[in-house]
This record gives sequence, structure tokens and C-alpha cells, in this order.
Amino acid sequence: MQKHKAGFVNIIGNPNVGKSTLMNAFVGEKLSIITSKAQTTRHRILGIVNGDDFQVILSDTPGIIKPAYELQSSMMNFVKSAFEDADVLLYMVEIGEKALKDEAFFDKIKNSKIPVLLLLNKVDTATQELLEEQVQYWQEMLPTVELHPISALSNFNIKNIFERIIELLPEAPAYYPKDQLTDKPERFFVNETIREKILMHYKKEIPYSVEIETEEFFEDEDIIRMRSVIMVERDSQKGIIIGHKGSALKRVGVESRKDLEKFFGKQVHLELYVKVNKNWRNDARQLKRFGYNN
Repeated sequence: MQKHKAGFVNIIGNPNVGKSTLMNAFVGEKLSIITSKAQTTRHRILGIVNGDDFQVILSDTPGIIKPAYELQSSMMNFVKSAFEDADVLLYMVEIGEKALKDEAFFDKIKNSKIPVLLLLNKVDTATQELLEEQVQYWQEMLPTVELHPISALSNFNIKNIFERIIELLPEAPAYYPKDQLTDKPERFFVNETIREKILMHYKKEIPYSVEIETEEFFEDEDIIRMRSVIMVERDSQKGIIIGHKGSALKRVGVESRKDLEKFFGKQVHLELYVKVNKNWRNDARQLKRFGYNN
């Protein structure tokens, strides 16, 4: 009988190194939002890849930072938990990078008892000379770790990494039903899609002061009707989100709806509202409500 392998593969690294791009490349679905801004990922998001004889449970985590407020502390707790339940760790760095922004996390990788694959990302942007220099640097820094050059964006070496992950996984039955793609509910992806558009179109602190809550989600045979609230911390931010005669909010709504129709494979009707929710990023009760405090 064919042996079945299953396990948790957790992706860690600094902000903006391509963790979400890698996860989506493995899963083949856009589960994690991707923008050029740091701290795009706030939660730990599972993406599940199934085969007849394997189940790989991938986990995208927030980029490692020194926390400045309660929300960021909670984000770093998701990263800590990624060390605790991993069967394989993927430590992702990009060309030109010189170590994690947090020494304690770096020591954990150095002394890890589980297999660690160091993925040197964005190699398509480097000269051969720089690539060789980087490979040597990381081999000296982490001599016990397997190093693989990749480009998550152009899918370079991704298939080989995936096959290596399966080799490293323990024999185990599936943890989730074989048709399941993620551990998150549908509303979570509605929230994240809207938040991605806000990250793309607004500057400065606005995207970091925003939280989305989908209050209604009704699915009929040929349409899904949803109503979502964009929460900001101050009245002035509410005005910026809405924009002149509602034009900025309308753009967020139109772009989100298009992406959600692709994601769900049917027509979407999306209503967006903006509310002020003062200081939610430092309020433990609110953070728990939004799923940040486990």
C-alpha cells in the first residue's frame, strides 16, 4: 500500500521577501494578499495542497519585525507559533539581505531540530557574481541548513522545492479533508481582498490603521451578496478612505468585487461602509474579535 505523508510547512522571514507569493505559487490560488508594502500579511494563513499520497499544510506568516503596538505583538505571536508546530521550516531571504530583523528568531533557525530549507528568493534579479556571493554568505551563516535559490514570482525552482518538502514530511494521515484549500472562512478572504486594495491605493499610515469586517455574506445560486465595513482609527482617515464624492471608496469596491468574482467563481454584489473605531490596534478585546489574539 502507498504510504501517505502529511505535515505542516511554515514560511518565515523578514517583511516583503516574497512569502505570500511563494505560498500562492504552491497552492495555485490567491490565498495571501500581495502588495509591495511591508506588513501586508497580518494573520497566519494556511494553504492546503493535496495529492493522492500527501497533504502539505503550508502556513504563511507575518514578516518578522520589532513590534511597536499591540497588533504587531499579536502578529509576532503568529510567527512564534510557526516554530512550534512545523514539520519543515522554510526560511525565506531575498538577494542582498543579511539576516532576520530579530536575533532571537535567527537563533531559533540556527538551532532548529526540524529540517530547515533556506530559500534565497528573487535570484532572477541578481548577477551570477552576486548570487555566488550570497550563497557563500548564507552557507557560512547557517551551515546546517539546506539552501535553494528560487524565484517565487517567476516560479523558478518551485516544483523542486515542493518535491523536497514531500520527501521531508513524516508519514501521517491527512489532517484536513482532501477537498479543503484553507483553514479560513470565506469572509476572511473578502476582508483580505478589500484590505489589499487599500494597501495598494492609500499612502502613509492609512493601510495600517484599517481593519475590515464583513458583516453579511449571503450566497444564492448565481450571486453572493456581501456587506463589509472598513474600520479606521480617526475621523480624518474616514474622509481619506471615502475620497472626493466617494470616488476613492468606489474604486476599492469595484476592484475588490472583480477579484472576489474570480475567487468565488460567481457574480458578487459588494456594499462598502466606513466606520471610525478608535485605537482598535491597541485594544486587546478588539484584536481578539478580529482574530489576532489566539
